[in-house]
Amino acid sequence: MKHDRDAPRFRVRPPAQWLNDPNGPFRWRDRYHLFYQHNPDAPRHANVHWGHASSPDLAHWEHHPIALTPTPGGPDEAGCWSGCVVDDDGVPTAVYTGVDRHHSGLGTICLARAVVPDDETLTDWKPLPTPVVTGPPAGLDVVMFRDPFVFRSGGRRWALIGAGHSDGTPSVLLYDCDDLAHWRFAGVLLDGNDPVATDVFGDKATGWECPQLFATAGGQWMLVLSLWDGDPMGTGFLTGRLEPDSDGGLRFGARTGDRLDHGRDFYAPAVLQEANRALMWGWSWEAREQGEVDAAGWAGVLTAPRVVGVHPDGALSVAPAPELQLLRAAEPFATAPERTPLPQSYDLTVTASAPTTVSLLRSASGAELTIRLDPHEGTVTLDRSDWPRPRTEGSVPLVVRAPAREVRILVDGSLLELFADDRATVTERVYRRPDDVPELVVTGAGATVIGWEQVPPTSG
Repeated sequence: MKHDRDAPRFRVRPPAQWLNDPNGPFRWRDRYHLFYQHNPDAPRHANVHWGHASSPDLAHWEHHPIALTPTPGGPDEAGCWSGCVVDDDGVPTAVYTGVDRHHSGLGTICLARAVVPDDETLTDWKPLPTPVVTGPPAGLDVVMFRDPFVFRSGGRRWALIGAGHSDGTPSVLLYDCDDLAHWRFAGVLLDGNDPVATDVFGDKATGWECPQLFATAGGQWMLVLSLWDGDPMGTGFLTGRLEPDSDGGLRFGARTGDRLDHGRDFYAPAVLQEANRALMWGWSWEAREQGEVDAAGWAGVLTAPRVVGVHPDGALSVAPAPELQLLRAAEPFATAPERTPLPQSYDLTVTASAPTTVSLLRSASGAELTIRLDPHEGTVTLDRSDWPRPRTEGSVPLVVRAPAREVRILVDGSLLELFADDRATVTERVYRRPDDVPELVVTGAGATVIGWEQVPPTSG
């Protein structure tokens, strides 16, 4: 794998070339499996396959051969797009979007099965030649149809599909797929006319991509959506109840919601529901010019796994998976708010009882990349004014409402993930210039600091 100072070393990404959406996080034979959209030929979005990595512990990842490859003349000949992986009577089965050469926004729903289910690495996959769903249901005037997600409710298996309609309304379509070989359209689970969805997301999205649905510890359901208006806009979530309808389907009764990540480099998250928690990964794209991406030879990275849910007050609950502590060095590099050099990859926690500023990077001009905590105002502010994003409002500080008592900062190369009080996240890409100085400076009465370098994975 090519290494440079911007390349994350501890998050999942292919050895080279392109990555986008995480697909099918799956637990099998005591290993976690992650698949992802991947172009093996160039660091650009084209010729999409499914890449594959697995891990025994969410911290140390092993790369495997490509899992899904477009089939010449098949329903996925122009791309194996996003989907999920499920256990179908003891056979791991990928449920994914097939794109043919006539693709115009409408995918088909395809299946591929593990060739050797007893192989914990799940190296070999065989696509079925015929889609289980050939396109959207008649009569809905759907112009976007993709990204199946399979879940269980009421003892049955159901699937969600992200959709957009010709009048600009986004929606999530519901299918009964208790038998994965036979799918029945069961109605619209939710659409953009829902007043709670409109209040939370606004009315600019024309499609909802990558729908994910899981049950929270408190008995609510969380619906995660990626907002699309011809280009990715951002991500959000709604909490509510799954309610049966008169036609034998389900409807989602939304109650609350918010942005899922307040940064500008996070999209298309995928969820794995375990018995006692839900894990989430997202795609962090490159926030630099294409020429720089081509020169680097790689594009895209998956975030750290996050444990997600809902606090009792209805707010998002989100924190790094505790397994990430396995990447910490034996001793912390910072234990007090003193000026300290920062390694290329680190795991840093700062607590504050008064307004506190955390500086992580200093430019040659003396400008600093800072995170400001204000417990009195209840705000956390990321200010990257001297590290602007190309063609965007990158110099405008990001302000997040949170108690602002604690932030945990995971930096891996150019990937910065900020967790504020286990209630909000900010994912951004920050690329260091040759004369930038990575240095920790914390100012604020009573602030406490502890930071660990992330160390290279070891075998065994």
